[in-house]
Amino acid sequence: MLNTMLTRLCQPVAALALLALAAASALGVALVAQYGFGLQPCELCVYQRWPLLAVAVLCAAAALVLLARPRAVSLSSGALALAGALLLLDAGIAGFHVGVEQGWWEGTDSCTGPAGQAKTLAELKAQIMATPIVRCDEVAFSLFG
Repeated sequence: MLNTMLTRLCQPVAALALLALAAASALGVALVAQYGFGLQPCELCVYQRWPLLAVAVLCAAAALVLLARPRAVSLSSGALALAGALLLLDAGIAGFHVGVEQGWWEGTDSCTGPAGQAKTLAELKAQIMATPIVRCDEVAFSLFG
């Protein structure tokens, strides 16, 4: 009986822990690229980090709760479903970001800045100063060209 219960408990805990580790690793790679190698993120890059952070925290917390209360196995399926939805959201943001970088569609105003709306020199200066330093529509790093 104890062996069966431990086997049933280890599978969801392992899945949650692995997912938390994977999301935290992806965030770690992004932060090392930013702070270790000076690759500054654009607005969409930052947006992509939020779902990963949520997945890491959610899955780690669910795994800890499941270890403390082994009978709460239904919690794991809910946490995994929510983590899956968050990862789909992250994939959607990434897909949108790739489309902006490749010129398939336009990005948001916060990525590229408003174009051609200045009527005076002061407005133009304010527009230039408000334009982000790292643009979303330019590929910052490409691994295979």
